Amino acid sequence: MKDLAGDKVPPRKGTSRKGSPRKGATAGAGSANVVSKLAGVDQPRTEEHSAALASFEALDRLSHALMGRAEGGLSPISLSLAWADWATHLALSPGKQAELGWKAGRKWMHLLRAMAPHSSDDVEAQPLEPLPQDRRFSAPDWQQFPYSLYAQSFLHAQQWWHNATTDVRGVEARHEQMMQFYARQWLDMVAPTNFIATNPRVIERTLKEGGVNLLRGARYWGEDAVKALTGDTKPEPTLIPGTDVALTPGKVVLRNDLIELLQYEPRTEKVHSVPLLIVPAWIMKYYILDLEETNSLIRWLVGQGFTVFAISWKNPDEGDRDLGFDDYREKGVMTALDAVCAITGAEKVHGLGYCLGGTLLSVAAAAMARDGDERLASLTMLAAQVDFTEAGELSLFTNEDQLSLIEDMMWEEGYLDKTAMAGTFTMLKSKDLIWSQAVHTYLMGERETDSALASWSHDATRMPYRMHSQYLRRLFLDNDLAEGRMDTRGVPVFLQDIETPVFAVATEADHIAPWHSVFKLTWSLPGAVNFALVSGGHNTGIVRPPGAPRAHYRLMEHRPGMPHPSAVDWASECAPRDGSWWEPWAKWLRKTGDGSEIAPPPMGKGRKYRALCDAPGAYVLTR
Repeated sequence: MKDLAGDKVPPRKGTSRKGSPRKGATAGAGSANVVSKLAGVDQPRTEEHSAALASFEALDRLSHALMGRAEGGLSPISLSLAWADWATHLALSPGKQAELGWKAGRKWMHLLRAMAPHSSDDVEAQPLEPLPQDRRFSAPDWQQFPYSLYAQSFLHAQQWWHNATTDVRGVEARHEQMMQFYARQWLDMVAPTNFIATNPRVIERTLKEGGVNLLRGARYWGEDAVKALTGDTKPEPTLIPGTDVALTPGKVVLRNDLIELLQYEPRTEKVHSVPLLIVPAWIMKYYILDLEETNSLIRWLVGQGFTVFAISWKNPDEGDRDLGFDDYREKGVMTALDAVCAITGAEKVHGLGYCLGGTLLSVAAAAMARDGDERLASLTMLAAQVDFTEAGELSLFTNEDQLSLIEDMMWEEGYLDKTAMAGTFTMLKSKDLIWSQAVHTYLMGERETDSALASWSHDATRMPYRMHSQYLRRLFLDNDLAEGRMDTRGVPVFLQDIETPVFAVATEADHIAPWHSVFKLTWSLPGAVNFALVSGGHNTGIVRPPGAPRAHYRLMEHRPGMPHPSAVDWASECAPRDGSWWEPWAKWLRKTGDGSEIAPPPMGKGRKYRALCDAPGAYVLTR
């Protein structure tokens, strides 16, 4: 017998002596062989053949990379598929169409009654309230006609589109979430706050200044347009680490090709015997925890008598394309841990991981537990996830299509530029980061000066090809860590091996690591877990010091053997406490340590860990 290419097809495997198929044999094995031969899989490749295939692949990668850069790192294919799924099922759902028409009529009637004279006397005609986090219509002018009509029309449309993009039978959950997300993006774009004629604050400013604000705004728009056309759109920090921010005194006591280890000078005569090692995310500069004197967690910890070390990641370049997750664990976390123990002489160390730094620290802790390494006294996880099944709206941009696009964007240069994913993170908060800023700049005619936090957010880092691809696929896409498929150098690691006490912090308004996702640490880890839900966002909630106005937190102490409450039930039953989470956390650190105090350790030790330069070091300044 011959296949389509004229080659003989080998006898089908999996047959008995009489020639009948063996039980469980694959009926399509012969077809698979035909396909393999047609594809040239089992033919030896010549150098010319391999070069041709490589050139074809390179052409695809180049095409995808160009598309990715043009689209701000976002794939239009994912949106197209989501829209097709939603639109098709909606078109085939006459009941849902009738429901939407009925709700549209009800909303029109409610809007007319709300705008009618003496509507305040009509209980059923009370105006809609914006979502709690939406402050666009908070000014009193929005309660006056005709601006109240504009605001209420928008809020009614917002409700209707939410109904239109949800509960359409047959639509995949992921596609439904994407349609909700993009519907909000379009609504935010056409909100009445974005236009001169429908924004009372802009009209008032224009009348007051005689239109000069619009002239300034036009000039600012022209400057930004020129930057966009020339490709000069990279936001740069306005505050320099070591000069304006990151001012806590310290020394660089270790430097390798991936990290600088910072040791901070003591401010107390005695210090706690257990030092603290901070592991920040590699996609951010560490000094989010050392911004200004008033909100520096590092400075506060040193003042509380803790010996603090912090990792400062190198900003990778094209030569670092092959650095992977294991390199960051070994050259980063484990190398730093060795140094901390050697310098201080401590047998135990508190570990703190922020965001993805916490995820990396959890993998290191699991590997240490597997190997019998007991040097971690505790783990503190700040806005850090180990289970990514509910990773919030960021997970909408994590699928095979999107990740392949990102990998192709990284392929040529060997890293992902810090602006390549700017479109994704900006869209997550487009209301605040795009349209509100556009109104303030181009209509009100005011350029905002960067705060310390805003300047830090512009000081992003690049990500090496291999590392970025590994963590996106293994964590966000495949959820290998939570599902027991994670390994270090080929040897499996399991979260259930971690018996170290854990203090986990989540923030109420986090759009990167939603608190419901962080809450899973309470049942993903077998040991004692203290969980704090604090006010603020992914960064603002973490760097909220004692004495900060309107700061509050909820605290849960979960011990092995106790029942596990659901996140919603616990939050509804646990009353918030006023104040910063820093203080109960510091008490917990003292309790999980041995409680003793010692003289401060030296700043560095010996030739291997000698003080190389002052903090914040050189890596944090690399652009």
